[in-house]
Amino acid sequence: MPRILVVGGGYAGFYAAWHLERRLRPHEADVVVVDPRPYMTYQPFLPEVAGASLEARYAAVSLRRHLRRSSVVAGEVTRLDHAGRTAHVRLPGGDELSIGYHQVVVTAGAITRTLPVPGIAESAIGLKHVEEAVAVRDRLLTAFDEAAQLPPGPRRQRLLSVTVVGGGFTGVELFGELLSLSAALLRHYPEIRPDELDLRLVEASGRILPEVSDRPGARVVRSLERRGGRVLLHTTVDDAEGGHIVLSDGDRYESELVVWTAGNAANPVVRNHTDLPVTDRGLLVVRADLRVGTPGHAVPDAWGAGDDAAVPDLAVGSGAYTVANAQHAVRQGKHLARNIAAALRGRRVRDYRHRNLGVVATLGLGHGVFESGPFVVHGLLAWLMHRGYHLLAVPSWERKVRVLANWLPALLFGRDIVSLASVQHPRDAFVESGAAR
Repeated sequence: MPRILVVGGGYAGFYAAWHLERRLRPHEADVVVVDPRPYMTYQPFLPEVAGASLEARYAAVSLRRHLRRSSVVAGEVTRLDHAGRTAHVRLPGGDELSIGYHQVVVTAGAITRTLPVPGIAESAIGLKHVEEAVAVRDRLLTAFDEAAQLPPGPRRQRLLSVTVVGGGFTGVELFGELLSLSAALLRHYPEIRPDELDLRLVEASGRILPEVSDRPGARVVRSLERRGGRVLLHTTVDDAEGGHIVLSDGDRYESELVVWTAGNAANPVVRNHTDLPVTDRGLLVVRADLRVGTPGHAVPDAWGAGDDAAVPDLAVGSGAYTVANAQHAVRQGKHLARNIAAALRGRRVRDYRHRNLGVVATLGLGHGVFESGPFVVHGLLAWLMHRGYHLLAVPSWERKVRVLANWLPALLFGRDIVSLASVQHPRDAFVESGAAR
């Protein structure tokens, strides 16, 4: 049987494989999905995980549980040799594996874009994966525990200072969730005054939420500042050595928690380790029908979509590409499945063209923003719309029920504010017990 290799189990890859299983007849093709993680991360939930509004496991969708007719390989593609129809894979133990294929679907996704800022690589946390969201949550909860036992001073102020770098959707949603979490924690920590909290959102451009128009974006800034946050526009982090933050406006302060959400960068496998064509930015060159190649020439048996692909945006035209977000990745994954099934059967493939449904963002419990054309909603209604949209969007009824079952107790009883930071070092207690004898 023909083998279809899906490189990457994120939004586009997961939905492509999931819908191929539905469209392909038994024995029509084998589908193999390769990803270092055995789950798809539902990234819109990561700010809520960091804000202790949602348990971490509900932001992860098991590949093996939901891709029942596909083979799942937990490994990292290190090189893609399309001329030889072979993917070279590194397994978790370090062994190498070569997987041959007839058709390849490249949906490896993007990585966090970092800049050569001193100290960022050593001290900052990203927000691409569940593990990072959990680390952000536990570090803030632990900081409150430590600060409550200290007298006012530099160490206490450092523990209560948070810096989020990047004013896109991820950074703004995270910032709003951390503001809500901090406000909720104050009720349980009478030793800490509200004016001791110092949460800053640092954005290099003159606005946040670039997908939202100017007026709603400005209103979001005012809302975040009324809730105690500081939004610093036209500002960059010049230094972060040892948690000592130096901003481009000359401000200097200590910050225990630094979260870096300043955009995406091309996946190294796509940019440097494949013979498929890429753009100057390292993105896969993709046609409107999601085949790899240019309008005049398609690379045989190669498809691409998601954050690692430059997909023409036919709804905008003029050489524009679709925005790298979850809404496009999900739709492109489904479209990939339709086109691949059509190509296998000798039928016509269709171009990807989307209709913009608008944008919605959560800004913490009870706060949100929604915009679709001239229609703009703020506050509680927008927050409910955000939760409703993502409850519908998260794949499978099993996952929807689990997420809803987690949200409802949180509304009734509040966030679970227990820090599990020790989970990141599970052997420490065992080692200390042995040393104490």
